[in-house]
This record gives sequence, C-alpha cells and structure tokens, in this order.
Amino acid sequence: MRPRIKYVLAALLLSVPAFAQETEAPEPIITESTVTTKQETDLKSPPASAISPTINTSNSDLCTFGVAGAVQTQILGVSTGTQITDDNCEMLKNAKTLYDMGMKVAAVSVMCQDQRVFDAMMNAGTPCPKDGLIGAEAKAAWEVDPEKEPKKAAQEGKEFNSDEKTLMGAGGVLLLLLGLLL
Repeated sequence: MRPRIKYVLAALLLSVPAFAQETEAPEPIITESTVTTKQETDLKSPPASAISPTINTSNSDLCTFGVAGAVQTQILGVSTGTQITDDNCEMLKNAKTLYDMGMKVAAVSVMCQDQRVFDAMMNAGTPCPKDGLIGAEAKAAWEVDPEKEPKKAAQEGKEFNSDEKTLMGAGGVLLLLLGLLL
C-alpha cells in the first residue's frame, strides 16, 4: 500500500487549485521629454602664411640687393620681391677692373660718366679724356663740344633712386594691406 500513498500524495499536491489575484488592467507608462541642444563650434585655423621670396645677394662682389615683402589676411596673401642694381657700384667696379688691366685712361673715362667726377676733374685742371685725347687737347675738345658732357641730375628726366624705389614699394604694400583690411 505504500506505493499507492505516494501516488495519492503526488496527485493531491498536483491537484491543489491555484487562485490568481484579480487586479485592474495596468495603465500605460507615458514619458514626455524635451531636449534643447545648443552647439557652438570654434574654428581654429592655422596662421596665415604669405612667404616672401628669398633673394640671395650674399656675395659681396655683387652690386645688387634684394627687396622682398609679403602681406597676408585670412582671405588673400600676396608676396613679391625684386633685385635692385646699384649703378654707382657697377661704375666703380668697372673702373677698377679697367685700371687693374692697365687701361688707366679707360678707367678714368668710365668714372667721368658721372657729372660730379667730370666737374671735379675739370676743376682740378685734369679734364676727362675725350675721343682718345687727354690733357689740354681733351679740354679743348670738351670746350668745342659741350653737349657731350655728362648731364647733371637736375637736367635729366626724374629717375627714382633706390631709396625712393624702396619707399614706394613699401608704401604700395601698406596700401594693399589697408585695402584688404577694409
């Protein structure tokens, strides 16, 4: 009989009625949210870079020098450069070269292309060579044909010297910068 008791107990345990608790239907969950986003962006750009050209005049035997400049804004960059030749330096180097080659009259003749040297030579009583003539003969030739004398700077058309050219170039760059800023 004992095995039957096991079955009966198992049937009783399994046949116990289950009671569920009655509840109301759950209300739906409603979530409301408002999201406000403010986004700021800082633009960090690299610095402007207008690079002026390098003009190498490091050789002391040259009669040129370089002038360069650059202007840069956030929109536009401009750079420029040039070489300026010193005519007086060239004249002195040419005269020295001629003198070193033993051509002393030709060296003096090159120097006499400058009005100041021409006047100094005439005032010293040693006139500049003219058409291969030297001394008193050259003086007489200059007196007969004074139109071939070197012209004074005031009589020539206005030519800007290197300082004036540099100032005008710097002024032009500054005007360009001012125009870009406005």
